[in-house]
Amino acid sequence: MADRVHRWVVIALQVVMAIELVVLLFEGQWMTAFTVSLIMAITAAPVVFRKSLPVNISPEFQLLAIVFMFAALFLGEVRNFYERFWWWDIALHTTSGLLLGILGFLLIYVLNEVDRIDVHMLPRFVAFFAFTFAVAMGALWEIFEFAMDRVFGMNMQKPMAGDPSGLTDTMWDLIVDALGALAVSLLGWWYMVRERQSFIELWIRRFIMRNPRLFREGVHE
Repeated sequence: MADRVHRWVVIALQVVMAIELVVLLFEGQWMTAFTVSLIMAITAAPVVFRKSLPVNISPEFQLLAIVFMFAALFLGEVRNFYERFWWWDIALHTTSGLLLGILGFLLIYVLNEVDRIDVHMLPRFVAFFAFTFAVAMGALWEIFEFAMDRVFGMNMQKPMAGDPSGLTDTMWDLIVDALGALAVSLLGWWYMVRERQSFIELWIRRFIMRNPRLFREGVHE
């Protein structure tokens, strides 16, 4: 079911962007058309090259990542949702904190469970790592936005009224990144302490089953 949903969502998003691409080409907006083409390639790549990828990523996480990229790059930049809706940037950064927190949990939790890596970590440290990983990735993204604005004259930082430097936007982005990461970290920690299966652990198990060559000596049951 997850594979089918993932495939049909990707197809639907590709159709939407293809229609937009035709309109842009007809209007002669070449740079925006190139941007849309690039977004289409990025979102389609995991599906087209899934069999040649070094790891098999769960369709659930791929779906979330693709929808996020569509919302951030296509709707945000191409369709100007950042300008139309004041809360769009905040919502996306909160979501990115959630996704990066999940990714941090996947990384450290797999290391914690694999037999051939002698690492056994407490639930609170696993949650702390997931939180700091997500916040660090958010900070690196803000540095990237700053560099793109300064070097290429873009407007990725989205300066707010009364603050042309973009500092307020950057700080709010980091704050909501941290809040999203904190929510996932606390949820994962709670499930680990209570010894209940969460969606994070379910995705981890699926990741291990899909990539047996990465875990030759098995995992703890």
